[in-house]
Amino acid sequence: MKNITVSIDADLYRQARMKAAEQGTSISALFRDFLIRLTVGESAEAEFQRLAREEQELRAELGARRGGLKAEHNISRDGLHERHALR
Repeated sequence: MKNITVSIDADLYRQARMKAAEQGTSISALFRDFLIRLTVGESAEAEFQRLAREEQELRAELGARRGGLKAEHNISRDGLHERHALR
């Protein structure tokens, strides 16, 4: 694990220390959680956007295929029964 040094003013330190105490943790743990959310949040957002694009592309492709199938293979109920009777 790496150690880092961060310079902050006294008032911010006091507020962070109070917040950490309210949550029963340390300033280091708060900062570590913040960095995790920051880095994971960005990669998760990028992944979400990629998946959303893929979904739109797949839906468009599926819609095009369904449209083609309907036009080529749409048989009326009477037509279906006529085909069955011919067998």
